[in-house]
Amino acid sequence: MSLPSYRRILRAPTLFWQTNQPGMLCPTQALRVMIEVFKTNVRTRRHAQQLVHQIHTTFAHYRANFDLDDCDRILRVECASGFVLPSCLIKLLRDAGFQAEVLPE
Repeated sequence: MSLPSYRRILRAPTLFWQTNQPGMLCPTQALRVMIEVFKTNVRTRRHAQQLVHQIHTTFAHYRANFDLDDCDRILRVECASGFVLPSCLIKLLRDAGFQAEVLPE
């Protein structure tokens, strides 16, 4: 499995709606998603699940997941409605007793 580039903004597929002309489609919106990737020292799945729950509770518009099989114990966070705030996530992990740092692009 290849890892995505560490920090990037993705353009999601454009959504379409049908017009009253048969066979004609018009784009309605294009969604921009920001992904931030962190190196952490989280080692157990239990801690990762607790942190993901805390992230989702604290930042309702974020979606997070861990890749504990990676040597950097990766935390990926995406936000479809704005920017991911690395300093807030680093503080959240630090307050829980863990370390995190943004991985460069």
